[in-house]
Amino acid sequence: MERDEFEARVAPYRRELLTHCYRMLGSVHDAEDLVQETLLRAWRAIDRYDETRASLRTWLYRIATNVCLTALKGRGRRALPSGLVGAATDAQAPIEPMTEVPWLQPFPTDPADALSTRGSLRLALVAAMQYLPARQRAVLVLRDVLDWPAADVAEALETTTASVNSALQRARARLAEIDLQEEDVAEPVDQEIRAVVDDYVRAFEAADVQGLTRLLTERVVLEMPPAPLWFVGRDAYGEFMERVYSLRGTAWRMWPTVANGQPAAGAYVRGDDGRFHAHSLQVFTVGGTGISHNITFFDQDLFGYFGLPLHLE
Repeated sequence: MERDEFEARVAPYRRELLTHCYRMLGSVHDAEDLVQETLLRAWRAIDRYDETRASLRTWLYRIATNVCLTALKGRGRRALPSGLVGAATDAQAPIEPMTEVPWLQPFPTDPADALSTRGSLRLALVAAMQYLPARQRAVLVLRDVLDWPAADVAEALETTTASVNSALQRARARLAEIDLQEEDVAEPVDQEIRAVVDDYVRAFEAADVQGLTRLLTERVVLEMPPAPLWFVGRDAYGEFMERVYSLRGTAWRMWPTVANGQPAAGAYVRGDDGRFHAHSLQVFTVGGTGISHNITFFDQDLFGYFGLPLHLE
């Protein structure tokens, strides 16, 4: 097979391989690197590929899974602030980033992705999966997300079907022990959910803290990686936003997007030059009673992954 033909045949699977690697690693940056490694290994082994034994898609997933398992050796889990420290009670607590912590990252999706992934990309679930050993994580993704038969998973991981079933049982039990602290996630295409987020954006841009907090649940959670800081409750959320506006001013803009199948928005703050500069990426969980979770990522590098500009005029 010529290289051009190989590239054409694997191109339709790049996006889903990226999603698969993200589920395993919790990092869109690492996932991109591992997809490249997967395709490089596939190209080097293409002469040994037997299409009578497995489809090209299945073969690529096998390679990607093992690439991820190799990458995960010796690595700690990617975390959110709520998985590292207790909730803060002081809205004036210092915001000091911890760069040495491997933080969980959001993943850019669109409504079509949200429908096809059936909630399997939501941030709370990806964060919970970080508590699983790497092989249990792989088994869970291949069996419960991709619906692979246990025998196929066993072949991909070079183990037995009994071992796969045992690992799956342990993985499901571990996830059941973890309190996701999140209401049911509605798809971002839902008009009621979109309306709540649109109202939030208007209140945020108007620096209307009262209007903003009316859209929150009573026990709303606000997290802010890479700062090990998070708050619980509508009042604490409002106090923190008052602090934000007092420190950074009241001139803000937001650009809607979708992350992990959930509504999200890039936040921009006006600088001394009059332009609005990328500040943070906010990912919302919206339930029937309002916004129950906002994970605010202070990482401007994420804007590029989401196709968001770094500046607005």
